[in-house]
Amino acid sequence: MNKDVLTKIGLSEQEASVYNFLLEEGETTAGLIIKKTKIKRGTVYNILKYFLKNSLITQSDKTGVAKFKPEHPLKLKEYFDKKLAEVSYAKSILENNLPDIVSKFNLSQNKPGIQYFEGMSGTQIILNDSLTSKTEILTYADLEAIQKYIPEINREYVEKRDKLNIKKRGIVLDTPFSRKFIKDYHPNVTETKLILPGQYPFNTIVQIYDQKVSYLTLSEKNIVGIIIHDKNIYQTHKLLFKRLWESLS
Repeated sequence: MNKDVLTKIGLSEQEASVYNFLLEEGETTAGLIIKKTKIKRGTVYNILKYFLKNSLITQSDKTGVAKFKPEHPLKLKEYFDKKLAEVSYAKSILENNLPDIVSKFNLSQNKPGIQYFEGMSGTQIILNDSLTSKTEILTYADLEAIQKYIPEINREYVEKRDKLNIKKRGIVLDTPFSRKFIKDYHPNVTETKLILPGQYPFNTIVQIYDQKVSYLTLSEKNIVGIIIHDKNIYQTHKLLFKRLWESLS
């Protein structure tokens, strides 16, 4: 097999040299691999150990001297299928955490950290972000919109928040639906006050916590949201919320 093929599919130059030599020899010793490939002894043994771990080669000690030979090349496909799955998983982890990484970068550049999200997966990220909060969560919420568009996501979120004992104070629209919804609604971690819907129509769910403010808009056309990480914006929203909270019975 051409070494270029092996490097193109992900093996390093030295790994490709060792594997290609094994293909040509069939079975050989580490000493001969070192001599012919001119790769350092320690590196060769590390590569052989790696190949053994990933079932690309086998080892035999029948003669008292360790000999190595390649497994069927189909093992290469199995190896790279596994690597592809690992990369796919790593990509999903990165995608989920990239907004926070970007936010930290922006903050280090003296800029407010702003993260933008769309769809159901974005909604989960926005809500779950508050589950790391070290402060109580202050929120304005349209409960009917929550129940209409994200009932399952919200149910899982509240159950997690309850287990983590993260307190929340919420101001919600005073409607028959809201009154029924908040009755016996996780009383250990949630305190709610009602406000007249005509005076304060909430079209966006707002959460204020841990020097962040998140906004989530739920509608037929679009589900979008952002998280702003900025202590000044957080303090302003926190003050306004508390003033409004104190004015409600």
